[in-house]
Amino acid sequence: MSITTETIGTTLRRQRETKRMGLAEVSRVTRIPLGTLEAIEGDHFDALPGEVFVKGFLKSYAQTVGLVPDDLIARYAASRRVGAMVPSLPVASPVQAAREGQSRRFGVAIALVLLLILFTLALSIVLKPRGRDMPPELSRSEAQVRLALS
Repeated sequence: MSITTETIGTTLRRQRETKRMGLAEVSRVTRIPLGTLEAIEGDHFDALPGEVFVKGFLKSYAQTVGLVPDDLIARYAASRRVGAMVPSLPVASPVQAAREGQSRRFGVAIALVLLLILFTLALSIVLKPRGRDMPPELSRSEAQVRLALS
């Protein structure tokens, strides 16, 4: 078994040229857009849609030019696993996580206080006694109250 350092795109292009096929002919046979085939031959896999589509394109392209699709897809998957390990995701430190949690709790506390104030205001408006709703003792004028007391 020989180890190849040739990229997937280079392998496909070399095999296509060996078969004396143009890129437009491969596009017509596989029904893969010409721009997508150019991206594959240039090893620009990140410019292509999801992994499922890329694997399908590679399988179809490999079959068209006479390569074993499973070998090519295995090489692609192995290259993506290695590439996927390189960039690391930023991890929040415990201090940052605590600050974010505190700011979130502070926001919730402010929202609850505002809701309580609005609820109290609405309740005071609804329960405020009106002239016709007042008990007769409170709705009399001062003169009537003095007469009643004398």
